[in-house]
Amino acid sequence: MSVRAYVLIQTEVGKAAQVAAEVGKIEGVVSADDVTGPYDVIVRAEAGSVDDLGKMVVSKVQLIDGITRTLTCPVVNL
Repeated sequence: MSVRAYVLIQTEVGKAAQVAAEVGKIEGVVSADDVTGPYDVIVRAEAGSVDDLGKMVVSKVQLIDGITRTLTCPVVNL
């Protein structure tokens, strides 16, 4: 069973499109969209476990140039 999550990303001014394109290349990222509002990019991601999801965000997503903050929101099935 896979873990699904939304990763909300804030970027430096003018970097949203570049960040979305780079994040979209990461394995496990289903989609990466530029948005308006308090966050600049919203990513839909899947991983094999919560640990794998955390490793993806910390070791791949957060290292992309232009990202200033991320918020990971795992999907729950109620």
